[in-house]
Amino acid sequence: MTIRDTPFAPGTPCWVDLLSSDTESSKAFYGALFGWVANEAREDLHGYVTFTSDGHPVAGMMGRMPGMDSPDVWSTYLATDNIDASVDAATLAGAQVLASPMDVADLGRMALLIDPAGAGLGLWHAITFPGFGKYNEPGAVTWDEVLSKNFTTSVSFYEQVFGWTIETMADTEEFRYVTGQVNGDTVAGLMDAHTFLPTEVPSHWAVYFSVTDTDEAAAKTAALGGTVLRPAEDTPFGRLAEVADPTGAPFKLHSTKMADGSTLASN
Repeated sequence: MTIRDTPFAPGTPCWVDLLSSDTESSKAFYGALFGWVANEAREDLHGYVTFTSDGHPVAGMMGRMPGMDSPDVWSTYLATDNIDASVDAATLAGAQVLASPMDVADLGRMALLIDPAGAGLGLWHAITFPGFGKYNEPGAVTWDEVLSKNFTTSVSFYEQVFGWTIETMADTEEFRYVTGQVNGDTVAGLMDAHTFLPTEVPSHWAVYFSVTDTDEAAAKTAALGGTVLRPAEDTPFGRLAEVADPTGAPFKLHSTKMADGSTLASN
């Protein structure tokens, strides 16, 4: 089991959270789908919920405030060891600041940005809370990637601001994809999405959750009131499906178990 209680290297995805218009529905859904336990936050954290799996933090949730017109969505946070400097660098590189650096009790400091291609992301400077306590395991996040409508701009931004070393995985008109590496570790992906994202869907970070069986998890998603946006399919990286929870927040499912029952070999 991949367990961690120390800060992540700067530039690494370290946390995800859900903006939900119906937190009670979301608690029930993710509890049934992934077995998560919803832990109510302290009063000074304004109702923020931390989901745990096997007792380890795996994701968070905040209720959508009155007047907010954004859809329900999962957000990815990148680690930083100097959040003020990271925000300044991101701004100089063309990002917009949605929420300036702020203290989150004694846990850390956070900020919210929109990158130059239009994808929202969070920053997290850990103090007592590093982020994921469990990941790359069923019931936890296993991958994060940017779907960008301005691929070249996105690559430059994450390389410049977060120190990613870019590795090209594919470079054709049909499929253009790179990964970002930090200290030699592959931490996230970045895909050219301008040919397939609808006009009304902006660039965004996509979150993948690990499951033991993608087909079963997709079917369970639908049975629990969610939606299967893209049925399960085998890929060179595992068996994937795209789904949405009952309030419409999209996410992806990943398993190393392929359609024929074989298991994708680990790298």
